[in-house]
Amino acid sequence: MTRTKKDLVKKDVDSSPEEVDIIETTMASVEISESLPENPETIGKRDAKPVDRSMYFFNRELSWVAFNKRVLSEGIDSRTPLLERAKFFAIFSTNLDEFFMVRVARVKKKFAEQMDIISDDGLSPEQQLQVIREALVPLITMQHEFFENTLRPELHSHGVKLLDYKDIDKKHQRYLKTYFQEKLFPVLTPLAVDPAHPFPYISNLSLNLVVIVSDRETKEKNFARVKVPNVLPRFVKIPETDDHTFVPLEQVIAHNLDALFPGMEILSYYPFRITRDAELDIEEEEADDLISALQEELRKQKFGPVVRMEIARDIPPEIRKELIEQLGIREADVYDIPGLIGLGGLMSLAFLPMPEHQDKPWKSVTHPRLKDGYEQGKSFFEIIQEGDFLVHHPYQSFTTTVQRFIEEAANDPDVLAIKQTLYRTSGDSPIVHALVRASENGKQVAVLVELKARFDEANNILWAKKLENSGVHVVYGLKNLKTHTKTALVVRQEGDRLVRYVHIGTGNYNPKTARFYSDLGIFSCNDDLGADLTDLFNYLTGYSRQRDYRKLLVAPVNMREKFLKLIQREIEHQKQGYPSYIIAKMNSLVDPEIISALYEASQVGVNIDLIIRGICCIRPKVKGLSDRIRVISVIGRFLEHSRIFYFSNGGEEEVYIGSADWMPRNLDARVEVITPIVEGSLVKELKQILEIILADNRQAWDLKADGTYIQRVPNDGEPEMSSQKHFMSQGRPEFA
Repeated sequence: MTRTKKDLVKKDVDSSPEEVDIIETTMASVEISESLPENPETIGKRDAKPVDRSMYFFNRELSWVAFNKRVLSEGIDSRTPLLERAKFFAIFSTNLDEFFMVRVARVKKKFAEQMDIISDDGLSPEQQLQVIREALVPLITMQHEFFENTLRPELHSHGVKLLDYKDIDKKHQRYLKTYFQEKLFPVLTPLAVDPAHPFPYISNLSLNLVVIVSDRETKEKNFARVKVPNVLPRFVKIPETDDHTFVPLEQVIAHNLDALFPGMEILSYYPFRITRDAELDIEEEEADDLISALQEELRKQKFGPVVRMEIARDIPPEIRKELIEQLGIREADVYDIPGLIGLGGLMSLAFLPMPEHQDKPWKSVTHPRLKDGYEQGKSFFEIIQEGDFLVHHPYQSFTTTVQRFIEEAANDPDVLAIKQTLYRTSGDSPIVHALVRASENGKQVAVLVELKARFDEANNILWAKKLENSGVHVVYGLKNLKTHTKTALVVRQEGDRLVRYVHIGTGNYNPKTARFYSDLGIFSCNDDLGADLTDLFNYLTGYSRQRDYRKLLVAPVNMREKFLKLIQREIEHQKQGYPSYIIAKMNSLVDPEIISALYEASQVGVNIDLIIRGICCIRPKVKGLSDRIRVISVIGRFLEHSRIFYFSNGGEEEVYIGSADWMPRNLDARVEVITPIVEGSLVKELKQILEIILADNRQAWDLKADGTYIQRVPNDGEPEMSSQKHFMSQGRPEFA
C-alpha cells in the first residue's frame, strides 16, 4: 500500500505551497448523494431516464484540464531533471493551445449557435465555458508565477539565463541591435490601425506587440501592431558568454521599435497572443474530391474565429477593450498573463547540451526474439513463423521491428502484396519510402491514408500524393469515418500457398513518436487474424458491409457490442462465484454506456482497475455505485499511449490490445481494431505490464471520488518504483 503525495506533504514542512497546490487537482466536483436511482446501471443508455448526471460523470473538458495539470506537476516537481521541467512547462502550454483550438472552439460554436446540447455530466455549452475558465485561470496563473518565481531563477543558477532586455549589459545590447537590423528588421511589417488602415488579420498562435506611438509634431497618438516572426527562435541566444544566456525575441523587437516608427515617440508596447478555432468542417456527403475539399477547408482554417487572447496583465483598459472589439471576442475569452506570453518556446531549452540536467539518453533495445533470429540469419517472416510475439515501444526498437517488417516485405521477392493503414507518420518516414520501393518492385501496395488526422492534414496530403505517384493504391479513408486503426498485412508466397503476416498495434507508424510514445504491437501469421485483416482492408478499400470477424473487434461494426458483452460476462461470473476482474488501460474513458456497464459490474462485486492517462469521466470509489473501481493516471518521460484490456473470464484469462479508447468517437465514428492475444505467454506478459503499472509509486496518480488526483509516493522504507523506468531497465541495467 502506498501513501499519497498529499500524505507526504502534510508531514514535510519543507514542501513549497506551490508543490502542495499542484498536487491537489480538483475538477469541478459535486457533493455525492447517498441516494442513488434504483437502477444506476442504466444511466449510460440512450433511453435512460433523466437523473442528476453530475453524480455519475466528470465533465470531459474539466477532466482534460486536470490531466494537463498533472503534466504541469512534472515541471514543478523538483525530482524531475531541470531541463525536463522546462520541457513539461512547454508541453503544458502547447497542450493548452490545442485544447482551445479544438475542444473550447467546439463548445463555443455550440454556444454561439444556441445549440441546446447538454454534456454527459449535465452542463449546457454556456455552463461548460464558465467552468472551463474557472478551472484554467488559477492554473495558468500558477504556471506563470511558478515559472517567474521558482523555475526561471533555478535555471539561472545553473547557467541557463533567460534575461529581460533591460538586464543585459551595453555590449550585449549592441549585439542585439545588430541582430535586430540584420535578422529582424527586414521581415517585420508594422501595421497601423486607424480609419485608413483597418485592423489587420492576426494569425493563429501568433505573438504580437500592440504599440502606442505619438507623432512628435502633431502629438497625435496612434495604435499599431507588430507581429513577432515565428520563423526565428523564440529566445535569442547571446554569444560569447560563459553560460547559456537568452533574451525573449519580442523584447528585442520592443527595444528597437524606433527603427520601425521613425519620427514617432514610442509611448508603450504590450504583447498579446491569439488562438483561433482550428476545427475542420468538411461536408463529406457533398464533397466530390476529398483532397480538394480538405485543402479548401485548410485554407479557411486560417481564418477561424478567435477563441482565446492571452494578454499582458498590465495592459491599459482602453487598449484591452479595443483588442476585444476588433477580434470579436468576449471578456471571458481573455487570459491575463503575469509574465512571458507563450511558454511553449521553453521546449528549445530542453535540448541544450547539459546532460547533467536532462534525462539519461535512451536508446531502444532490439526485441530478444528478433536479436537472436537476426544473429542466426533468419528473415523477419521466419521469426514470426516460430510464434506470435509482442513489441513494446519505446523500450523495444521501432526501427528493428515495425520498420524492418515493412522494409523486408518491400524487398522480399516472395512478397506479393502489402496493405497498411497510415494515420500519422513523419514526412521523411522510412515506412513511406519502403512502401514506395515495394510498389517499384512490382508488389501490390494498398495504403489507407487518413487525411483527416488532426493537425497532420496538410502533411498527409503531401506524402499521400507521393505514394500515389509511385503507383501505390491510395485510399483516403471512409466517408464520415476516421480510420484510426494501426494495422499492416503482408501476403507472401511460400511454396504452393499464400501466407498472411500481420502487425496490429496501438500506435502510429511513426518512427519519431515511437521514441517517446509508449505503445504495443503484435506480429503474427495466425490464419484467422490474416483473414480478418483481409476482410477489413476490403471494407476500407472497396464496397463491403462485412460485420462478422473471426477474432477482431472492429469499430464501428462490432466493437461496442463486444466490449459490453465482455463486461457483462465478468458480471455473470461474479454472480456465479467465479473469478472476475477487469483491468483496462487507455488514453481516455468517456463513453457513458461503457461507464454504465462498469458501474453495474462494480455493484455486483467485480474488481476493476483502470489506467487512464488523460480524460476520465467515471467516478471511482463512490459508495453503492463504484466501490470496486480504482483509477490511476501515469504521467512520465514517455507518453502512455497503449491500450490493453484484460478480463479474468472465470480463470480463463483474455487480453486484448489495439487502437481504440472507450470514447464515443472511437466506438462509433472511427475505424478501429482491437485484437485478442491468444498465446498464453503473451497473455502473461501483458498482465505483468499492467501489474507493474498498477504498482507505480512515482508517476502514478490516484483519482478520488470527488475528482481530486493525488500523486503516489513510496511508504517509508519502500523503494521508489517508476513503471517506465522499470521497463527501461529490462536489457539496460544502467536504468535500473
